Amino acid sequence: MTATRDRWSGRSGFVLANVAAAVGLGSIWKFPYEVGTNGGGSFVICYVAGLILIVLPLMLCELAIGRHGRSDAIKSVAAVAEGAHASRWWASFALLGVVTGILILSFYSVIGGWALAHVVETMMYGLPPQDAAEAKARFDAFLSSPTTLLLYHLAFMAMAVAIVARGVSKGIERACMILMPTLIALMVVLAVYSLARGGFWPTLHYLFAFDLSKITPKVALEALGLGFFSIGVGLSIMIAYAGYADRTINLKQVAILTLVSDTAVSFLAAFAIFPIVFAESLDPSSGPGLVFVTLPLAFSHMPFGTAAAIVFFALLLVAAIGSAISFLELATAPLQHALRCSRSCASIICGTICWALGIVTVLSFNRWAEWFPLASVPGFARSTWFDLIDHLTSNVLLPIGGFGIAVFVGWAVPRRMIAEELGLGKASLKALYVVLRYIVPAGIATASLAVFL
Repeated sequence: MTATRDRWSGRSGFVLANVAAAVGLGSIWKFPYEVGTNGGGSFVICYVAGLILIVLPLMLCELAIGRHGRSDAIKSVAAVAEGAHASRWWASFALLGVVTGILILSFYSVIGGWALAHVVETMMYGLPPQDAAEAKARFDAFLSSPTTLLLYHLAFMAMAVAIVARGVSKGIERACMILMPTLIALMVVLAVYSLARGGFWPTLHYLFAFDLSKITPKVALEALGLGFFSIGVGLSIMIAYAGYADRTINLKQVAILTLVSDTAVSFLAAFAIFPIVFAESLDPSSGPGLVFVTLPLAFSHMPFGTAAAIVFFALLLVAAIGSAISFLELATAPLQHALRCSRSCASIICGTICWALGIVTVLSFNRWAEWFPLASVPGFARSTWFDLIDHLTSNVLLPIGGFGIAVFVGWAVPRRMIAEELGLGKASLKALYVVLRYIVPAGIATASLAVFL
């Protein structure tokens, strides 16, 4: 097995890095609007069930593979497969995760650039006027400028590259030790401010009211896809990060803490956003515009609204950077090994590729906004390139990656190896393998059928 020189300095750094990878735009930007567009409480039920039954077992597998392989995601899976006398082609699922991560980062960086732009422009020019049409016009004008979007996309990507280029302990870990406490502090401040504006009980009902009729195959797929997107399983990020972990670290605790932290932040984000939505009689199902159009308008109606808006967009930016560096690290490590180049060189190459791919997303909001590549396909008639890439990664590639890892560990990896890495007893190990062999593949396959319905 390939030795890895760089390491997490300790347990706290590893935990914070995993939490930062999970707590990103998926938790703060995507979770609220996915809840809003998919029926509220019914969607939340599907989301939490998917986390417990599918995402958590996959997290445990990825962490075990990564620490046992002690290299980048692709080499770690190949090493575990070789040790299990299985085909090295199982590493193709890790390669798929790397490719998926590059695709996600290509549009993730564009959205991160939006957050950066809103921090800068709110500080410089204040909030939009207290008029819905003018607020939307201001955002539309921002989106209509490819040059502006590309520059903020470049600035955001440069931040991620600068962090990853410094290495694991000096770059990623140090950044996460600053980013995560900052994120939590900003989130708490915003949630307290939002709840003080009212709308608590409507928010509580909206998030947790259960309506069986709203649970459809599409809702189940969206919930599962969001779980994969938010936590990052199926991408092999946890495999990559665990490759730098010391053997004294309890991987079960890391997995549970990561899952609980990400879920807590997702709900905290909802309680920071939806009370304002309901207090201002706004539409909770207005999609991505809920964050970048509707909320700035709501903030403009409130005392200290400009300061609250700056805090909110700074929160988005911090969360986005934490996840972006995990996507970038996923691709940087194997490229560094393949080219035998420096980490700085590999991170710059990966960052450049992601930035270039992000041009497609940028153009989807202006010059290509009326171009729908799959206009003749039912369900995708009005989907732009951005919509298609988002759907492909969240609802197709991530579940495929998770399916592959589950089957690999469930049927090809010796139980002894997983037991040693996770510290599981016989009963827990047997239960995990039952879940990996049957429940996880069946759950992913069933939800994914909605793609073709």
